[in-house]
Amino acid sequence: MINEFYQIFGQLVFIAGLGLIVMLASSLFLGRLLLNEDRLIFPRLLLITVDIFYGPFKKFSETLGLNSRIVDQIGVEVRNKINEKRFRSIDPHEKALVLPHCLRNPRCEARLDRTGLVCTGCNRCIIGKIKERAESIGYTVFVIPGSTFIKKIMEERRFKAVLGVACYQDLNLAMMKLSRFTPQGVPLLRDGCFKTKVDFRAVLEKMGLEGEMRRPRGCMNQVPEKTPER
Repeated sequence: MINEFYQIFGQLVFIAGLGLIVMLASSLFLGRLLLNEDRLIFPRLLLITVDIFYGPFKKFSETLGLNSRIVDQIGVEVRNKINEKRFRSIDPHEKALVLPHCLRNPRCEARLDRTGLVCTGCNRCIIGKIKERAESIGYTVFVIPGSTFIKKIMEERRFKAVLGVACYQDLNLAMMKLSRFTPQGVPLLRDGCFKTKVDFRAVLEKMGLEGEMRRPRGCMNQVPEKTPER
């Protein structure tokens, strides 16, 4: 009787493992289709795989010789696609724009308070330019030194939507946690902890300012730079 139990249990574990591999492989295929051809198929399957099997999905990608960052890219792009229409329908006064502190100039004079860094508008970096455009149409802008600030900001201020800028991993995890706030995200062109870059035009486009997409003088590069694999 015990032997039969273990035999059945082993078969169930094998079937479950095989099913997980099929699920991961299918999600990876659909995710690459989205990234390469901008075709979104079975978005809910992709989100379930990224959210519930985040760690195994990354390991699976690495096993196939891919950069595990592709999992975060898939997560960000799927959420951008499925939330885009609703995000655009929400009034800018009910939206928050969250920027990372790593975009700031080395000579930044911003002070830190409970909601993040308070930009002085010195125009030494791209933060001031983005903040000026965003606030002109009603966004509330936050420059944060860490992800712990985000959820607190969203819950205390009762925003309906959030637009975030960050590296792919931080962006994906933040959008995952803030899924009820109709998130949109713009990944950094070059990540790290210092002197990062973002596509100014992409941020304007997400804010609905397509008509103002001329780059300001001193804006960051538009072409992504390669970053070392992690």
